[in-house]
Parts: sequence; C-alpha cells; structure tokens
Amino acid sequence: MAELTLQEARAQTTGRVERILIVLGIVALIAAPFFVYPIFLMKMLCFALFACAFNLLLGYTGLLSFGHAAFFGGAAYFSAYAAKVWGWPPEAAILLGVLGAAVLGAVMGFFAIRRQGIYFAMITLALSQMFFFFCLQAEFTGGEDGIQGVPRGVLFGIIDLHVPLNIYYTVLAIFLIGVFAIWRIVHSPFGMILRSIRENERRAISLGYSVGNYKLAAFVMSAALAGLAGATKAIVFQFATLTDVAWQMSGEVILMTLLGGIGTMVGPIVGAGLVVALQNTLATSEFPVTIATGIIFMICVLLFRRGIVGELYARALRRGNNKG
Repeated sequence: MAELTLQEARAQTTGRVERILIVLGIVALIAAPFFVYPIFLMKMLCFALFACAFNLLLGYTGLLSFGHAAFFGGAAYFSAYAAKVWGWPPEAAILLGVLGAAVLGAVMGFFAIRRQGIYFAMITLALSQMFFFFCLQAEFTGGEDGIQGVPRGVLFGIIDLHVPLNIYYTVLAIFLIGVFAIWRIVHSPFGMILRSIRENERRAISLGYSVGNYKLAAFVMSAALAGLAGATKAIVFQFATLTDVAWQMSGEVILMTLLGGIGTMVGPIVGAGLVVALQNTLATSEFPVTIATGIIFMICVLLFRRGIVGELYARALRRGNNKG
C-alpha cells in the first residue's frame, strides 16, 4: 500500500510540474517571435518534436533506436520532392512525408523488434545506414546536393507561408499537435501497456499481451511523428540533404533526449532547445560544436543523471515527501 501511495504521489507531482511547464512554455512560444529570430525558433520546434517522437520509443517503451534519422530525413526528402517536383501544397507534402516515414518505420520495425537491447539498436543503425546510401545514390534525392529551393507554398490555399509570422505559427501549431498526440498516446491504455513492457517485458507476456505487436506499433508511431518533424523542417528551410539522414542526426536526437530527461514530456523539448541554442551560438566561433555538446553531456551525466527536467521532477517529489 505504501508503494502504491508513493507511486501515486510521484505521478501527481510529476503531472503538476509538467502542466505548469507546458502552460508557461506555450505562452512563451506564442510571444517568442516578437523577441527572438523566428528561423531559430522554428528549427528548435522541429528538433523538439523530433526528440519527443524519439522519447516515445525510448522513454516510454524502453527501445533505444540508432536509426531515427532515416524517418526524419526520409520524410524531409519525400516532402521536398512532392512540393518542388510535383507542385503539391505544403499540407499534402507534409502528409506524404509522415506516411512515408510510417512505412519506413513499419519495414525497419518488422526486422528490429525481433531483437532486444544492443542488438535492436545495431539493427536500427544498420538499416538506417542502408537508407542513407540509398539516398546518396537515388536520382530523386539529388545525391550529395540534396533537394534545394523547395517552395513553401500556400497552406490550405489561404495562408502564405512566405510571411515569417504565418510560417512560424504554422510550425508552432504542428509542434503542439504532435506533442499532444504523444501525450494522448502515453496517457492512454496503450501507453500504460508500453510502460509495463518497458518495466517488465516477461510479466507483460505472461499477462497475455502481444509484446511484439505493441513494440511495432510504438515504433511506427514514433517514426511517423519523427517524419512530421522532418517534413516540416524541409518546408521551413526549403531543402532536404544527406545531413538529415546521416547517423550523426540519430546521435543528436539521442543527446537531446538524454539531456532533457527521458520518460518526461517536457525533457526532450528542453534538451532540443539547449542543443540548438548551443549550435546557433557556436556556429560563428572557432570552438567546435561537437566538443561543446560533449562537455555539456558529460556534465549532465555527472550532475543530472535523470536529465535536466528529470532532476527537477525528482527534487519536487522529494520536497513534497518532506512536507508530507
């Protein structure tokens, strides 16, 4: 009974802190383009959604994927090609990117979920690298040049995305929709089963759950949401390149998630914001960005083992227990 009470207290404290952070974050993002460069904010939102999608798989299902760049970059290529070559409107191009990422997720997940632990991670990395070399050789991707000059177009025929505020609030709406979808998945009965698989897979099997199917479903959902981030990025920045599908992109999203705190809704957003801000700050300096991010990661591992937001939750829980 005491353990159950402790778990309930932890869930209530975490939920209360998350709600406060989410409300403050939404208010800040609505006002942000009047004080901060919108392009920087849109890049941060795209990567924050990417990190949240990855966290759905790692934080709530317990599956570490080294191949999520394939979904992010693949969706960017699909959307960029549809918008530039086929002349599709941005909403249709983004939808194609999401569907393409979901199909890639279904194919990669079919093979990957048959293994666990490091073997699962290595299979996702290998399949992602295969997709990288496909993008390098395929004609429609533009090879090393990628797809440049992607038109932003007019959203739903009425919203001109060439206007900075229009495209910013469009990206913000996509980000909020994506995060809400993740929140809804996590707090549904399906999400509870995913967490039970993460905590004790053998017990979930003994209870009669088809663990493989649940893992595959989570993998596809995570891939589709990562595709939403990649497709949006392609429309915003008007290009798709090999950088989007390289293994370094998979490592970057892992870093963002770990810095912010896995298994939290807000953590990956904070981690993505920190990494993107660091990259933007050091872009014009002589100090290597990779070294700076590595130093920050080591500091976080030593001082904030749960991640930045995870440590905030833990301290809030301890404070609540002390008051009780």
